[in-house]
Amino acid sequence: MIKRLLASKPAAAPVASAGSIVVDARRKAGGRTKNRVLMTMAIFFGIYGVIAGRLVYLGLQEPGATVAPSVRGLAARPDIVDRNGEVLATDIKTASLYAEPKNIIDPDETLELLSTVLPDLEPEQTYNKLKSGSGFVWLKRQLSPKQQADIMALGLPGIGFRTETRRFYPGGETASHILGLVNIDNQGIAGLEKYIDSQGLADLRELGLATSGNLAPFRTTLDIRVQHIVRDEVKNALDRYHAIAAGAVVLNAKTGEIVAMASVPDFNPNNPVGAHDKDKFNRMTAGTFEMGSTIKSFTTAMALDSGKVNLQSRFDATRPITIGRQTIRDFHGKGRVLTVPEVFIYSSNIGSAREADVVGVEGHREFLHRMGLLDRMTIELPEVARPSEPKVWKKVHSITAAFGHGFSTTPLQTAVGAAALMNGGYLMNPTLLPRTEEQAKAGATKVVNDKTSADMRYLYLLNATAPGGSGKRATVPGYRVGGKTGTAEKVVNGRYSTNVRFNAFVAAFPMDDPQYIVLSIVDEPKPEKPGMGATAGLNAAPIVSNIIRRSASLLGVKPEFGQTNEALLVSSQ
Repeated sequence: MIKRLLASKPAAAPVASAGSIVVDARRKAGGRTKNRVLMTMAIFFGIYGVIAGRLVYLGLQEPGATVAPSVRGLAARPDIVDRNGEVLATDIKTASLYAEPKNIIDPDETLELLSTVLPDLEPEQTYNKLKSGSGFVWLKRQLSPKQQADIMALGLPGIGFRTETRRFYPGGETASHILGLVNIDNQGIAGLEKYIDSQGLADLRELGLATSGNLAPFRTTLDIRVQHIVRDEVKNALDRYHAIAAGAVVLNAKTGEIVAMASVPDFNPNNPVGAHDKDKFNRMTAGTFEMGSTIKSFTTAMALDSGKVNLQSRFDATRPITIGRQTIRDFHGKGRVLTVPEVFIYSSNIGSAREADVVGVEGHREFLHRMGLLDRMTIELPEVARPSEPKVWKKVHSITAAFGHGFSTTPLQTAVGAAALMNGGYLMNPTLLPRTEEQAKAGATKVVNDKTSADMRYLYLLNATAPGGSGKRATVPGYRVGGKTGTAEKVVNGRYSTNVRFNAFVAAFPMDDPQYIVLSIVDEPKPEKPGMGATAGLNAAPIVSNIIRRSASLLGVKPEFGQTNEALLVSSQ
Protein backbone atom coordinates (compact mmCIF):
# COMPACT_ATOMS: atom_id res chain seq x y z
CA MET A 1 0.00 0.00 0.00
CA ILE A 2 2.83 2.24 0.79
CA LYS A 3 4.30 1.60 -2.56
CA ARG A 4 1.03 2.35 -4.22
CA LEU A 5 0.85 5.54 -2.31
CA LEU A 6 4.34 6.35 -3.22
CA ALA A 7 3.67 5.39 -6.86
CA SER A 8 0.75 7.66 -7.01
CA LYS A 9 2.70 10.57 -5.60
CA PRO A 10 3.22 13.18 -8.29
CA ALA A 11 6.65 13.99 -9.46
CA ALA A 12 8.36 17.00 -7.91
CA ALA A 13 7.74 20.29 -9.73
CA PRO A 14 10.66 22.01 -11.18
CA VAL A 15 11.99 25.05 -9.30
CA ALA A 16 10.52 28.30 -10.76
CA SER A 17 12.78 31.09 -11.79
CA ALA A 18 12.56 34.66 -10.27
CA GLY A 19 11.25 36.06 -13.58
CA SER A 20 8.30 33.70 -13.72
CA ILE A 21 7.25 34.63 -10.13
CA VAL A 22 7.05 38.35 -10.99
CA VAL A 23 4.97 37.69 -14.11
CA ASP A 24 2.54 35.53 -12.15
CA ALA A 25 2.11 38.26 -9.45
CA ARG A 26 1.37 40.88 -12.07
CA ARG A 27 -1.30 38.65 -13.61
CA LYS A 28 -3.05 38.26 -10.22
CA ALA A 29 -2.87 42.01 -9.41
CA GLY A 30 -4.30 42.85 -12.83
CA GLY A 31 -7.23 40.54 -12.17
CA ARG A 32 -8.03 42.20 -8.85
CA THR A 33 -7.91 45.69 -10.43
CA LYS A 34 -10.26 44.59 -13.17
CA ASN A 35 -12.71 43.28 -10.57
CA ARG A 36 -12.64 46.59 -8.69
CA VAL A 37 -13.33 48.56 -11.86
CA LEU A 38 -16.23 46.30 -12.76
CA MET A 39 -17.69 46.62 -9.24
CA THR A 40 -17.37 50.43 -9.30
CA MET A 41 -19.05 50.58 -12.70
CA ALA A 42 -21.88 48.40 -11.45
CA ILE A 43 -22.50 50.72 -8.46
CA PHE A 44 -22.57 53.82 -10.66
CA PHE A 45 -24.85 52.13 -13.19
CA GLY A 46 -27.18 51.21 -10.30
CA ILE A 47 -27.29 54.78 -8.96
CA TYR A 48 -27.90 56.30 -12.36
CA GLY A 49 -30.48 53.64 -13.07
CA VAL A 50 -32.48 54.68 -9.99
CA ILE A 51 -32.24 58.36 -10.97
CA ALA A 52 -33.28 57.58 -14.55
CA GLY A 53 -36.22 55.54 -13.31
CA ARG A 54 -37.36 58.40 -11.07
CA LEU A 55 -37.07 60.87 -13.94
CA VAL A 56 -39.11 58.59 -16.18
CA TYR A 57 -41.76 58.29 -13.43
CA LEU A 58 -41.96 62.04 -12.95
CA GLY A 59 -42.04 62.57 -16.71
CA LEU A 60 -45.09 60.38 -16.97
CA GLN A 61 -46.97 62.45 -14.38
CA GLU A 62 -49.48 65.00 -15.61
CA PRO A 63 -48.62 68.70 -15.11
CA GLY A 64 -49.89 69.95 -11.76
CA ALA A 65 -49.99 66.50 -10.21
CA THR A 66 -49.12 66.45 -6.52
CA VAL A 67 -48.61 63.79 -3.94
CA ALA A 68 -50.76 63.88 -0.84
CA PRO A 69 -48.83 64.59 2.35
CA SER A 70 -48.25 61.40 4.27
CA VAL A 71 -47.37 62.79 7.70
CA ARG A 72 -49.93 65.58 8.10
CA GLY A 73 -51.85 63.60 10.67
CA LEU A 74 -48.74 63.53 12.89
CA ALA A 75 -48.48 67.35 13.08
CA ALA A 76 -50.04 67.86 16.52
CA ARG A 77 -50.10 70.69 19.04
CA PRO A 78 -50.17 70.50 22.84
CA ASP A 79 -53.41 71.15 24.65
CA ILE A 80 -53.63 74.62 26.18
CA VAL A 81 -55.16 74.50 29.65
CA ASP A 82 -56.09 77.06 32.30
CA ARG A 83 -54.65 77.21 35.81
CA ASN A 84 -57.11 74.51 36.96
CA GLY A 85 -56.43 72.13 34.07
CA GLU A 86 -59.53 73.03 32.04
CA VAL A 87 -58.90 72.61 28.31
CA LEU A 88 -58.82 75.88 26.37
CA ALA A 89 -57.51 74.51 23.06
CA THR A 90 -57.01 70.96 21.82
CA ASP A 91 -56.45 68.93 18.65
CA ILE A 92 -59.24 66.90 17.09
CA LYS A 93 -59.18 64.59 14.10
CA THR A 94 -61.03 65.81 11.04
CA ALA A 95 -61.52 64.66 7.46
CA SER A 96 -60.27 66.64 4.47
CA LEU A 97 -61.62 66.09 0.97
CA TYR A 98 -59.33 65.36 -1.97
CA ALA A 99 -59.74 64.25 -5.57
CA GLU A 100 -57.77 62.07 -7.98
CA PRO A 101 -58.74 63.79 -11.23
CA LYS A 102 -57.27 61.04 -13.42
CA ASN A 103 -59.87 58.68 -11.94
CA ILE A 104 -62.85 61.04 -12.27
CA ILE A 105 -65.25 60.01 -15.04
CA ASP A 106 -67.42 63.14 -15.31
CA PRO A 107 -66.04 66.38 -13.76
CA ASP A 108 -69.33 68.24 -14.39
CA GLU A 109 -71.45 65.70 -12.53
CA THR A 110 -68.87 65.39 -9.75
CA LEU A 111 -68.88 69.15 -9.18
CA GLU A 112 -72.66 69.32 -9.27
CA LEU A 113 -73.05 66.58 -6.66
CA LEU A 114 -70.31 67.91 -4.39
CA SER A 115 -71.95 71.35 -4.45
CA THR A 116 -75.11 69.91 -2.92
CA VAL A 117 -73.08 69.17 0.23
CA LEU A 118 -70.49 71.96 -0.04
CA PRO A 119 -72.28 74.97 -1.58
CA ASP A 120 -69.31 77.22 -0.80
CA LEU A 121 -67.01 75.43 -3.26
CA GLU A 122 -65.71 77.88 -5.85
CA PRO A 123 -67.21 76.44 -9.08
CA GLU A 124 -64.64 77.46 -11.71
CA GLN A 125 -61.58 76.70 -9.60
CA THR A 126 -62.96 73.35 -8.46
CA TYR A 127 -63.96 72.35 -11.99
CA ASN A 128 -60.47 73.11 -13.29
CA LYS A 129 -59.01 70.90 -10.58
CA LEU A 130 -61.39 68.03 -11.35
CA LYS A 131 -60.64 67.98 -15.08
CA SER A 132 -56.86 68.47 -14.70
CA GLY A 133 -56.17 64.74 -14.89
CA SER A 134 -53.58 64.99 -12.14
CA GLY A 135 -52.97 62.45 -9.43
CA PHE A 136 -54.04 64.44 -6.36
CA VAL A 137 -55.67 67.78 -5.51
CA TRP A 138 -57.19 69.16 -2.31
CA LEU A 139 -60.83 70.21 -2.62
CA LYS A 140 -61.90 71.14 0.93
CA ARG A 141 -60.00 70.95 4.18
CA GLN A 142 -61.42 70.16 7.60
CA LEU A 143 -64.94 68.93 6.96
CA SER A 144 -67.56 68.30 9.61
CA PRO A 145 -68.54 64.65 10.27
CA LYS A 146 -71.93 65.27 8.60
CA GLN A 147 -70.31 66.72 5.49
CA GLN A 148 -68.02 63.71 5.26
CA ALA A 149 -70.93 61.28 5.64
CA ASP A 150 -73.03 63.10 3.04
CA ILE A 151 -70.18 63.08 0.49
CA MET A 152 -69.46 59.40 1.11
CA ALA A 153 -73.13 58.68 0.41
CA LEU A 154 -72.73 60.19 -3.08
CA GLY A 155 -70.37 57.34 -4.06
CA LEU A 156 -68.26 59.44 -6.39
CA PRO A 157 -65.23 57.75 -8.03
CA GLY A 158 -61.92 59.58 -7.63
CA ILE A 159 -63.06 61.32 -4.43
CA GLY A 160 -61.54 60.47 -1.06
CA PHE A 161 -60.74 61.67 2.46
CA ARG A 162 -57.58 62.06 4.49
CA THR A 163 -57.52 62.42 8.24
CA GLU A 164 -55.94 65.67 9.44
CA THR A 165 -55.51 67.46 12.74
CA ARG A 166 -57.70 70.47 13.47
CA ARG A 167 -57.49 72.90 16.39
CA PHE A 168 -60.63 73.18 18.51
CA TYR A 169 -61.41 75.84 21.12
CA PRO A 170 -64.19 74.69 23.50
CA GLY A 171 -64.82 78.24 24.75
CA GLY A 172 -65.20 79.79 21.32
CA GLU A 173 -64.77 83.57 21.64
CA THR A 174 -64.16 83.49 25.40
CA ALA A 175 -60.37 83.82 25.28
CA SER A 176 -59.78 84.29 21.56
CA HIS A 177 -57.34 87.20 21.74
CA ILE A 178 -55.16 85.37 24.26
CA LEU A 179 -55.20 81.92 22.69
CA GLY A 180 -54.80 83.25 19.16
CA LEU A 181 -55.12 81.29 15.92
CA VAL A 182 -53.60 78.52 13.83
CA ASN A 183 -53.58 78.26 10.05
CA ILE A 184 -54.92 75.45 7.88
CA ASP A 185 -51.76 73.42 8.58
CA ASN A 186 -52.19 73.73 12.36
CA GLN A 187 -49.33 76.22 12.73
CA GLY A 188 -49.66 79.07 15.24
CA ILE A 189 -50.12 82.50 13.66
CA ALA A 190 -51.32 84.62 16.60
CA GLY A 191 -51.57 84.75 20.38
CA LEU A 192 -50.29 81.94 22.58
CA GLU A 193 -50.52 79.54 19.64
CA LYS A 194 -47.78 81.51 17.88
CA TYR A 195 -45.77 81.79 21.11
CA ILE A 196 -45.86 78.00 21.57
CA ASP A 197 -44.44 77.48 18.08
CA SER A 198 -41.62 79.92 18.83
CA GLN A 199 -40.68 77.93 21.94
CA GLY A 200 -39.66 74.82 20.00
CA LEU A 201 -42.85 73.26 18.67
CA ALA A 202 -42.04 74.35 15.11
CA ASP A 203 -38.70 72.53 15.34
CA LEU A 204 -40.37 69.37 16.64
CA ARG A 205 -42.82 69.48 13.75
CA GLU A 206 -39.96 69.75 11.24
CA LEU A 207 -38.40 66.63 12.78
CA GLY A 208 -41.71 64.78 12.79
CA LEU A 209 -41.66 64.52 16.59
CA ALA A 210 -44.76 66.62 17.30
CA THR A 211 -47.27 63.88 18.03
CA SER A 212 -50.16 63.92 20.43
CA GLY A 213 -48.53 61.28 22.61
CA ASN A 214 -45.38 63.21 23.48
CA LEU A 215 -46.59 66.79 23.99
CA ALA A 216 -47.32 67.92 27.55
CA PRO A 217 -50.22 70.35 28.10
CA PHE A 218 -49.31 74.04 27.99
CA ARG A 219 -50.54 75.45 31.32
CA THR A 220 -51.53 79.11 31.57
CA THR A 221 -52.45 81.54 34.35
CA LEU A 222 -55.99 81.98 33.05
CA ASP A 223 -59.02 80.94 35.06
CA ILE A 224 -61.63 80.16 32.42
CA ARG A 225 -64.44 80.87 34.91
CA VAL A 226 -63.19 84.41 35.52
CA GLN A 227 -62.35 84.78 31.86
CA HIS A 228 -65.96 84.05 30.97
CA ILE A 229 -67.17 86.69 33.45
CA VAL A 230 -64.78 89.34 32.13
CA ARG A 231 -65.69 88.69 28.52
CA ASP A 232 -69.39 88.69 29.36
CA GLU A 233 -69.17 92.03 31.17
CA VAL A 234 -67.20 93.84 28.47
CA LYS A 235 -69.53 92.47 25.78
CA ASN A 236 -72.53 93.76 27.74
CA ALA A 237 -70.84 97.15 28.16
CA LEU A 238 -70.14 97.34 24.42
CA ASP A 239 -73.86 97.04 23.76
CA ARG A 240 -75.12 99.04 26.75
CA TYR A 241 -72.96 102.10 26.09
CA HIS A 242 -73.04 101.87 22.27
CA ALA A 243 -69.23 101.91 22.22
CA ILE A 244 -66.87 100.92 19.44
CA ALA A 245 -64.86 98.69 21.80
CA ALA A 246 -64.47 97.61 25.41
CA GLY A 247 -62.04 95.51 27.42
CA ALA A 248 -60.85 94.50 30.87
CA VAL A 249 -58.09 92.60 32.67
CA VAL A 250 -57.82 90.88 36.04
CA LEU A 251 -54.19 90.86 37.20
CA ASN A 252 -52.66 89.23 40.27
CA ALA A 253 -50.97 92.14 42.05
CA LYS A 254 -48.51 89.84 43.85
CA THR A 255 -47.26 87.79 40.89
CA GLY A 256 -48.15 89.71 37.72
CA GLU A 257 -50.16 86.71 36.48
CA ILE A 258 -53.04 87.51 34.13
CA VAL A 259 -56.07 85.68 35.44
CA ALA A 260 -58.42 86.99 32.75
CA MET A 261 -58.28 89.47 29.90
CA ALA A 262 -60.77 90.26 27.15
CA SER A 263 -61.21 92.79 24.38
CA VAL A 264 -64.30 93.15 22.20
CA PRO A 265 -65.07 93.07 19.32
CA ASP A 266 -63.40 89.67 19.12
CA PHE A 267 -63.75 86.52 17.00
CA ASN A 268 -64.46 82.81 17.18
CA PRO A 269 -61.18 80.94 16.60
CA ASN A 270 -63.16 77.85 15.51
CA ASN A 271 -64.46 79.88 12.58
CA PRO A 272 -62.16 82.92 12.37
CA VAL A 273 -64.00 84.77 9.63
CA GLY A 274 -63.08 88.43 9.96
CA ALA A 275 -60.52 87.78 12.69
CA HIS A 276 -58.13 90.20 11.01
CA ASP A 277 -60.66 93.02 10.65
CA LYS A 278 -59.17 96.29 11.82
CA ASP A 279 -61.62 96.64 14.74
CA LYS A 280 -60.99 93.14 16.15
CA PHE A 281 -57.50 93.58 17.56
CA ASN A 282 -56.63 93.09 21.24
CA ARG A 283 -56.89 96.61 22.62
CA MET A 284 -55.50 95.57 26.00
CA THR A 285 -52.02 94.81 24.61
CA ALA A 286 -51.97 95.84 20.94
CA GLY A 287 -53.63 99.23 21.27
CA THR A 288 -52.14 102.41 22.73
CA PHE A 289 -54.30 105.15 24.17
CA GLU A 290 -54.08 108.31 26.20
CA MET A 291 -55.25 106.82 29.49
CA GLY A 292 -56.60 110.05 30.93
CA SER A 293 -56.89 110.53 34.67
CA THR A 294 -55.85 106.97 35.53
CA ILE A 295 -52.34 108.38 34.92
CA LYS A 296 -52.86 110.74 37.87
CA SER A 297 -52.18 107.68 40.02
CA PHE A 298 -48.58 107.78 38.78
CA THR A 299 -48.33 111.57 38.95
CA THR A 300 -49.32 111.60 42.62
CA ALA A 301 -47.12 108.59 43.38
CA MET A 302 -44.19 110.32 41.68
CA ALA A 303 -44.65 113.47 43.76
CA LEU A 304 -44.92 111.47 47.00
CA ASP A 305 -41.94 109.27 46.15
CA SER A 306 -39.77 112.29 45.42
CA GLY A 307 -39.83 113.18 49.13
CA LYS A 308 -40.84 116.74 48.29
CA VAL A 309 -44.58 116.08 48.77
CA ASN A 310 -46.67 114.31 51.41
CA LEU A 311 -50.38 113.78 51.96
CA GLN A 312 -50.61 117.09 53.81
CA SER A 313 -49.06 119.11 50.97
CA ARG A 314 -51.27 121.71 49.29
CA PHE A 315 -51.46 122.93 45.70
CA ASP A 316 -53.06 126.06 44.33
CA ALA A 317 -55.93 125.21 41.96
CA THR A 318 -57.73 128.53 42.15
CA ARG A 319 -57.22 129.43 38.51
CA PRO A 320 -56.29 127.72 35.20
CA ILE A 321 -52.68 127.27 34.12
CA THR A 322 -51.69 128.82 30.79
CA ILE A 323 -48.51 127.66 29.06
CA GLY A 324 -47.92 128.62 25.45
CA ARG A 325 -51.20 127.98 23.62
CA GLN A 326 -52.36 125.49 26.24
CA THR A 327 -54.77 126.38 29.02
CA ILE A 328 -55.17 123.74 31.73
CA ARG A 329 -58.55 123.69 33.48
CA ASP A 330 -60.35 121.37 35.88
CA PHE A 331 -63.44 119.51 34.72
CA HIS A 332 -65.22 120.16 38.02
CA GLY A 333 -62.97 122.84 39.49
CA LYS A 334 -63.15 123.79 43.16
CA GLY A 335 -61.43 127.13 42.59
CA ARG A 336 -59.27 126.88 45.73
CA VAL A 337 -56.14 125.40 47.23
CA LEU A 338 -56.33 121.59 47.39
CA THR A 339 -54.57 119.02 49.53
CA VAL A 340 -52.98 116.01 47.82
CA PRO A 341 -55.98 113.75 48.66
CA GLU A 342 -58.32 116.41 47.26
CA VAL A 343 -56.26 116.71 44.08
CA PHE A 344 -56.67 112.94 43.70
CA ILE A 345 -60.36 112.44 44.50
CA TYR A 346 -61.49 115.58 42.62
CA SER A 347 -59.19 114.57 39.74
CA SER A 348 -57.77 118.06 39.45
CA ASN A 349 -55.78 118.66 36.25
CA ILE A 350 -54.33 121.83 37.74
CA GLY A 351 -53.27 120.12 40.95
CA SER A 352 -51.72 117.21 39.02
CA ALA A 353 -49.79 119.64 36.82
CA ARG A 354 -48.38 121.34 39.91
CA GLU A 355 -47.42 117.95 41.38
CA ALA A 356 -45.43 117.22 38.21
CA ASP A 357 -43.81 120.64 38.36
CA VAL A 358 -42.36 119.78 41.76
CA VAL A 359 -40.44 116.87 40.23
CA GLY A 360 -39.40 118.57 36.99
CA VAL A 361 -39.55 117.58 33.32
CA GLU A 362 -36.69 115.06 33.24
CA GLY A 363 -37.68 113.54 36.57
CA HIS A 364 -41.23 113.13 35.30
CA ARG A 365 -40.14 111.38 32.11
CA GLU A 366 -37.75 109.14 34.03
CA PHE A 367 -40.50 108.11 36.45
CA LEU A 368 -42.90 107.10 33.66
CA HIS A 369 -40.14 104.99 32.09
CA ARG A 370 -39.38 103.53 35.51
CA MET A 371 -43.02 102.49 35.81
CA GLY A 372 -42.86 100.75 32.42
CA LEU A 373 -45.43 103.02 30.80
CA LEU A 374 -43.25 104.29 27.95
CA ASP A 375 -41.39 101.12 26.94
CA ARG A 376 -42.62 98.15 24.94
CA MET A 377 -44.10 95.59 27.31
CA THR A 378 -42.64 92.10 27.69
CA ILE A 379 -45.27 89.36 27.62
CA GLU A 380 -45.82 86.03 25.88
CA LEU A 381 -48.30 87.46 23.38
CA PRO A 382 -46.80 88.60 20.06
CA GLU A 383 -49.44 91.33 19.68
CA VAL A 384 -47.91 94.11 21.75
CA ALA A 385 -47.89 97.78 20.77
CA ARG A 386 -45.07 100.20 21.54
CA PRO A 387 -46.07 103.28 23.61
CA SER A 388 -45.53 106.71 22.14
CA GLU A 389 -44.17 109.87 23.74
CA PRO A 390 -42.83 113.25 22.59
CA LYS A 391 -39.33 112.98 21.11
CA VAL A 392 -38.24 115.97 23.17
CA TRP A 393 -39.95 116.70 26.47
CA LYS A 394 -40.65 120.30 27.38
CA LYS A 395 -42.54 121.70 30.31
CA VAL A 396 -45.81 121.69 28.39
CA HIS A 397 -45.39 117.95 27.77
CA SER A 398 -44.82 117.28 31.45
CA ILE A 399 -47.89 119.32 32.42
CA THR A 400 -50.22 117.51 30.00
CA ALA A 401 -48.69 114.10 30.80
CA ALA A 402 -49.52 114.74 34.46
CA PHE A 403 -53.21 114.18 33.70
CA GLY A 404 -52.79 111.55 30.98
CA HIS A 405 -52.57 113.53 27.76
CA GLY A 406 -49.70 113.78 25.29
CA PHE A 407 -48.42 110.20 25.51
CA SER A 408 -50.00 106.83 24.81
CA THR A 409 -49.58 103.45 26.44
CA THR A 410 -51.45 100.15 26.55
CA PRO A 411 -54.21 99.45 29.07
CA LEU A 412 -52.37 96.37 30.34
CA GLN A 413 -49.24 98.41 31.08
CA THR A 414 -51.40 100.82 33.08
CA ALA A 415 -52.73 97.89 35.13
CA VAL A 416 -49.20 96.53 35.65
CA GLY A 417 -48.00 99.93 36.85
CA ALA A 418 -50.96 100.22 39.22
CA ALA A 419 -50.08 96.79 40.64
CA ALA A 420 -46.63 98.13 41.53
CA LEU A 421 -48.22 101.07 43.36
CA MET A 422 -50.40 98.68 45.36
CA ASN A 423 -48.05 95.76 46.13
CA GLY A 424 -45.30 97.63 47.94
CA GLY A 425 -43.57 99.09 44.89
CA TYR A 426 -42.54 96.00 42.89
CA LEU A 427 -42.90 96.31 39.12
CA MET A 428 -43.02 92.92 37.40
CA ASN A 429 -43.66 91.95 33.80
CA PRO A 430 -47.16 90.57 33.24
CA THR A 431 -47.27 86.90 32.34
CA LEU A 432 -49.59 84.15 31.11
CA LEU A 433 -47.31 81.47 32.57
CA PRO A 434 -47.73 80.38 36.21
CA ARG A 435 -45.19 81.64 38.76
CA THR A 436 -44.98 82.01 42.52
CA GLU A 437 -44.74 85.24 44.48
CA GLU A 438 -41.10 84.44 45.20
CA GLN A 439 -40.33 83.97 41.52
CA ALA A 440 -42.16 87.16 40.62
CA LYS A 441 -40.42 89.24 43.26
CA ALA A 442 -37.01 87.83 42.26
CA GLY A 443 -37.47 89.27 38.77
CA ALA A 444 -39.19 92.49 39.86
CA THR A 445 -37.85 96.03 40.09
CA LYS A 446 -38.49 98.21 43.12
CA VAL A 447 -39.95 101.42 41.65
CA VAL A 448 -41.45 103.25 44.65
CA ASN A 449 -40.83 102.99 48.39
CA ASP A 450 -43.10 101.30 50.91
CA LYS A 451 -44.51 104.58 52.22
CA THR A 452 -45.52 105.73 48.73
CA SER A 453 -47.29 102.43 48.13
CA ALA A 454 -49.16 102.70 51.46
CA ASP A 455 -50.21 106.28 50.64
CA MET A 456 -51.51 105.22 47.24
CA ARG A 457 -53.57 102.43 48.77
CA TYR A 458 -55.10 105.01 51.07
CA LEU A 459 -55.90 107.35 48.16
CA TYR A 460 -57.45 104.57 46.08
CA LEU A 461 -59.76 103.63 48.93
CA LEU A 462 -60.53 107.27 49.69
CA ASN A 463 -61.55 107.86 46.07
CA ALA A 464 -64.14 105.09 46.32
CA THR A 465 -65.57 106.08 49.70
CA ALA A 466 -65.22 109.84 50.25
CA PRO A 467 -67.96 112.26 49.14
CA GLY A 468 -67.15 113.46 45.66
CA GLY A 469 -64.85 110.49 44.91
CA SER A 470 -65.16 109.17 41.36
CA GLY A 471 -64.83 105.51 42.28
CA LYS A 472 -68.13 104.98 44.09
CA ARG A 473 -69.71 102.98 41.26
CA ALA A 474 -66.89 100.45 41.39
CA THR A 475 -67.46 99.47 45.01
CA VAL A 476 -68.70 96.02 46.00
CA PRO A 477 -70.02 95.42 49.54
CA GLY A 478 -67.58 93.34 51.57
CA TYR A 479 -64.61 93.57 49.20
CA ARG A 480 -63.12 97.01 49.99
CA VAL A 481 -62.51 98.21 46.44
CA GLY A 482 -60.51 101.33 45.63
CA GLY A 483 -59.48 102.87 42.33
CA LYS A 484 -59.17 105.76 39.91
CA THR A 485 -61.23 106.87 36.92
CA GLY A 486 -59.89 108.15 33.63
CA THR A 487 -61.98 110.05 31.07
CA ALA A 488 -59.75 111.05 28.16
CA GLU A 489 -60.84 113.16 25.22
CA LYS A 490 -59.78 111.57 21.93
CA VAL A 491 -58.06 113.43 19.14
CA VAL A 492 -60.34 113.95 16.12
CA ASN A 493 -58.98 115.76 13.06
CA GLY A 494 -55.97 116.94 15.03
CA ARG A 495 -57.95 118.40 17.95
CA TYR A 496 -59.24 117.03 21.24
CA SER A 497 -62.97 116.37 21.00
CA THR A 498 -65.22 116.96 24.01
CA ASN A 499 -67.73 114.39 22.71
CA VAL A 500 -65.45 111.49 21.77
CA ARG A 501 -63.87 109.79 24.79
CA PHE A 502 -61.74 106.88 25.85
CA ASN A 503 -62.75 105.88 29.37
CA ALA A 504 -60.97 103.69 31.88
CA PHE A 505 -61.13 102.64 35.50
CA VAL A 506 -58.30 100.96 37.41
CA ALA A 507 -59.12 99.30 40.73
CA ALA A 508 -57.51 97.19 43.43
CA PHE A 509 -59.04 94.90 46.06
CA PRO A 510 -59.14 94.20 48.94
CA MET A 511 -57.55 97.51 49.86
CA ASP A 512 -56.06 96.45 53.20
CA ASP A 513 -53.78 94.07 51.24
CA PRO A 514 -54.51 94.26 47.49
CA GLN A 515 -54.46 90.89 45.80
CA TYR A 516 -55.86 91.82 42.40
CA ILE A 517 -55.93 94.71 39.96
CA VAL A 518 -58.96 95.09 37.69
CA LEU A 519 -58.82 97.58 34.84
CA SER A 520 -61.64 98.26 32.38
CA ILE A 521 -61.82 100.39 29.23
CA VAL A 522 -64.69 101.68 27.10
CA ASP A 523 -63.79 103.22 23.75
CA GLU A 524 -66.08 106.01 22.54
CA PRO A 525 -69.05 105.28 24.82
CA LYS A 526 -72.40 107.02 24.40
CA PRO A 527 -74.77 107.95 27.24
CA GLU A 528 -76.67 104.91 28.46
CA LYS A 529 -79.87 106.94 28.58
CA PRO A 530 -80.86 110.40 27.33
CA GLY A 531 -79.72 113.07 29.77
CA MET A 532 -76.98 110.92 31.29
CA GLY A 533 -73.27 111.58 30.93
CA ALA A 534 -70.69 109.24 29.43
CA THR A 535 -67.76 109.64 31.83
CA ALA A 536 -65.67 106.77 33.17
CA GLY A 537 -67.44 106.85 36.51
CA LEU A 538 -70.70 106.06 34.74
CA ASN A 539 -69.55 103.23 32.47
CA ALA A 540 -65.99 101.96 33.10
CA ALA A 541 -66.40 101.80 36.90
CA PRO A 542 -69.58 99.64 36.81
CA ILE A 543 -67.75 97.09 34.64
CA VAL A 544 -65.13 96.70 37.37
CA SER A 545 -67.81 96.42 40.06
CA ASN A 546 -69.63 93.66 38.18
CA ILE A 547 -66.42 91.71 37.51
CA ILE A 548 -65.39 91.81 41.17
CA ARG A 549 -68.87 90.97 42.44
CA ARG A 550 -69.09 87.90 40.19
CA SER A 551 -65.51 86.65 40.42
CA ALA A 552 -64.10 87.52 43.85
CA SER A 553 -65.21 84.26 45.44
CA LEU A 554 -63.73 82.30 42.52
CA LEU A 555 -60.45 84.12 43.11
CA GLY A 556 -60.44 83.05 46.76
CA VAL A 557 -61.13 86.50 48.21
CA LYS A 558 -63.60 86.26 51.07
CA PRO A 559 -65.94 89.16 51.80
CA GLU A 560 -65.64 90.92 55.16
CA PHE A 561 -68.50 93.00 56.48
CA GLY A 562 -67.22 93.74 59.98
CA GLN A 563 -64.72 96.48 59.16
CA THR A 564 -66.14 99.68 57.68
CA ASN A 565 -64.35 101.59 54.95
CA GLU A 566 -64.02 104.54 57.33
CA ALA A 567 -62.24 102.38 59.89
CA LEU A 568 -60.00 100.99 57.19
CA LEU A 569 -59.13 104.51 56.06
CA VAL A 570 -58.15 105.48 59.58
CA SER A 571 -56.03 102.36 60.03
CA SER A 572 -54.24 102.89 56.72
CA GLN A 573 -53.09 106.42 57.54
